[in-house]
Amino acid sequence: MRPVKFAECSIDDCGIVRFLSLLDGPWATLIVRELLTGPRRFGELIKALDGISAHTLTNRLRGFETHGIVTRTVYSEIPPRVVYELTDIGQQLRPVLAAMNDWALTVPVPAS
Repeated sequence: MRPVKFAECSIDDCGIVRFLSLLDGPWATLIVRELLTGPRRFGELIKALDGISAHTLTNRLRGFETHGIVTRTVYSEIPPRVVYELTDIGQQLRPVLAAMNDWALTVPVPAS
């Protein structure tokens, strides 16, 4: 793996820019965090992500599906059951989120 030279990459070929465009918005990484525990139904995600709107969750999941991060499986049942699951590409975000979590826990919380 070659060393990363952030200052040398342009906006068009910068992995950080691409990452941020794929996981855009404040809910994106939290949705991935929830899916790292395994397949989840839409209602389970809504309950786990207190404050997210159905509209926002739907949009993020569709975007993830478009980019191959999430699969959406519809089961022919009454009522229909839809399950979302991370793909292999989505699972590759596990160490990224773990590193973010580890780093954030080292940053002191300011006294209120």
